[in-house]
Amino acid sequence: MQKTTQHTDTHQLPQAVEPRNPGMALDLDWVQSVQANTSAIERRAKTISGRRSVKKDHQAAWLLKAISLIDLTTLSGDDTEGRVKRLCAKAKQPVRQELLEKLGVPDLTTGAICVYHDMIDTAVTALAGTSIPVAAVSTGFPAGLSPFHLRVEEIRQSVTAGAKEIDIVITRRHVLQGNWQALYDEMRSFREACGVAHVKAILATGELGTLRNVARASLICMMAGADFIKTSTGKESVNATLPVSLVMIRAIRDYYERTGYRVGYKPAGGISKAKDALVYLALIKDELGDRWLQPDLFRFGASSLLGDIERQLEHHVTGTYSAGYRHAIG
Repeated sequence: MQKTTQHTDTHQLPQAVEPRNPGMALDLDWVQSVQANTSAIERRAKTISGRRSVKKDHQAAWLLKAISLIDLTTLSGDDTEGRVKRLCAKAKQPVRQELLEKLGVPDLTTGAICVYHDMIDTAVTALAGTSIPVAAVSTGFPAGLSPFHLRVEEIRQSVTAGAKEIDIVITRRHVLQGNWQALYDEMRSFREACGVAHVKAILATGELGTLRNVARASLICMMAGADFIKTSTGKESVNATLPVSLVMIRAIRDYYERTGYRVGYKPAGGISKAKDALVYLALIKDELGDRWLQPDLFRFGASSLLGDIERQLEHHVTGTYSAGYRHAIG
């Protein structure tokens, strides 16, 4: 199917310009044809960090781009209103103002703030007057094992509370048992409950067993209308990895080539260093192209990543490294 310019259903986000993925009928023949050559994928993943090397001004530009793609996140059991307010202040000014001015980007912000449902109101109030959206984790995050009707209602309540993005978790057993119809129906229900809100499907890839399962689950979620597919909750023992990312973004590319709709990608969990962010950006550029290096199609799910990027940018501007504690996040 060729992409047209007649779509009117677009993402309801300030930075979004793409027609929204409406999903499609479940195509089990396509799903069953998807394979994953694990050894080849792992070999390719090992070469990624050495394929591109950016230094000095170019590196600073890439790191500034990375900041604009961060879903600044706090998902702890001891979250407080004060912590969320501090996180929102950091999202509005992620790097010291004098550094941003010297770097030529005085109005830089992060891509979003990501919190539990209970903190949506606090975050929405703290971000009033900005274009920074609030994302809420939902559907019994992180396990996704609460009763189905409660998971759907949680989505609705979060959208009503002001969340512009909903990060849902799939039921992993549907993937492990190969019950693709159940996964499709579940994701479709979540997409409908989100309404105009942007929906990110968290696959919890560290619990899916194989890269082939990751590829097939990615495709099913896109068929069901996911706006983004996301690696992890950040709570699994294995979170975002380069082999998993390669599988997921190639599924995104295949979906785009067949349907004409671009779906976003969000690696989450374990990405805490500026150099790691550069590797992911290079991977996206190589595999999907420059269009995906925008907030409506790529996000980092992270908390500590911003601190290390800020430290690297300060070194770029001043020539010296500052202590890590000077770059607290929340």
